[in-house]
Amino acid sequence: MRCLVTGCAGFIGSTLTDRLLSAGHTVIGIDNLSTGLPRFLDRATEWTSFELIHGNLARISHALKAMRGIDQVFHMAANADVRFGTAHPRRDIEQNTLVTHNVLEAMRLHGTKRIMFASTGSVYGEAQVFPTPENAPFPVQTSFYAVSKLAAEGLIAAYCEGFGFQSHIFRFVSILGERYTHGHVFDFYSQLLADPSKLKILGDGHQRKSYLYVQDCIDAIMIALEKADGRVNIFNLGTNEYCRVDDSIRWICERLNLKPALEYTGGARGWVGDSPFIFLDCAKMRSLGWRPKLSIRDGIEATVDFLKSNPWVMESR
Repeated sequence: MRCLVTGCAGFIGSTLTDRLLSAGHTVIGIDNLSTGLPRFLDRATEWTSFELIHGNLARISHALKAMRGIDQVFHMAANADVRFGTAHPRRDIEQNTLVTHNVLEAMRLHGTKRIMFASTGSVYGEAQVFPTPENAPFPVQTSFYAVSKLAAEGLIAAYCEGFGFQSHIFRFVSILGERYTHGHVFDFYSQLLADPSKLKILGDGHQRKSYLYVQDCIDAIMIALEKADGRVNIFNLGTNEYCRVDDSIRWICERLNLKPALEYTGGARGWVGDSPFIFLDCAKMRSLGWRPKLSIRDGIEATVDFLKSNPWVMESR
């Protein structure tokens, strides 16, 4: 298969690229390298079956160029700075929703019919049912990031209906592991690197969150591609547990052998649009035989170990 991976130099995109190449696929990767890191593609560039396009999917011409001869699309490119959505209200719509439309149009014009899409568990807003299943009613949206992803999901479903596409939509919890470059573990590690004696935490530390190790995430994507054959396939991806922010802080500090003074900003939310409780029902994905191998704590510790072993990642940020 000739696969297009958008955002191929990013955390999840580069990990997926390596997996697809190892499975014998030809991979065309596209990335504007605004946040993706070229070093994450070191393994990929060793394969003759890999090609990198330095392009911007906000331009339909770039999407059309990348789509030539593609059998299936893995759309991982997105603006992932959830916390700063209110500072840049158009950014999520432009980089998440409108870029997805360009990808879909390029698929339509080139006759590509299959798309895998990285969505988010944040589309459930402040859910009323826990663990939250894929068919849960959607409450009012609370973040620009989530609403941009939900709009993209809607576009994908409409293209499936209107043009005979097949889609696999994955609603992730936060992903952790090697090549992780943004999020709470990165932020806490960065603070502790600068000053091991103190740590500032957004919110009250009681927020309940779910996380998933990146290789477990890729395992799920590969299994769903093989076993789910509906027109629009939607899967939650996460572990069957959650933790408090305070738990995560404790595991990070123990891994670093540090005991910093903790300073909380207060309140049940870390930022505007932050959901204080995320816990997804992943029974649908598990019914296909998928099981995550790492616990949340294991994933957090693997992420800390990666950041410690790769100081250049911190310098790149």
